[in-house]
Amino acid sequence: MDINDMRVIVTVVAFACFLGICLWAYSKHAKAGFDEAARLPLTDDDLPAASGRRE
Repeated sequence: MDINDMRVIVTVVAFACFLGICLWAYSKHAKAGFDEAARLPLTDDDLPAASGRRE
């Protein structure tokens, strides 16, 4: 096994990981979690507004 075989193996494994992440990201199972995360910036925080100006 030479260095070119290792390069091919690493490339194939990386591509398989990429495809796995894409399938997970676009699966219906993950949609609910992503929708909840998308609404996080719009939630009402009970934190007081910052007093004073930053200079």
